[in-house]
Amino acid sequence: MKTNMGAADRIIRLLLVAVVIVLYFTGTIHGTLAIVLGIVAAIFLITSIIGFCPAYSPLGISTRSKHST
Repeated sequence: MKTNMGAADRIIRLLLVAVVIVLYFTGTIHGTLAIVLGIVAAIFLITSIIGFCPAYSPLGISTRSKHST
């Protein structure tokens, strides 16, 4: 599995996860919306940690920089 997410993409996803967590624990979101956003946040968290987004693969998207070393 080749990583296809750059640092900025991963940071943005982690920030969105943090926002969902804060909204949930402050009681701003609840019920079905909280469940749906919780699932999306869990997916964002997992993809950010591993650096691979399965939705990017079929579309040929990669947010990684193309630095040559």
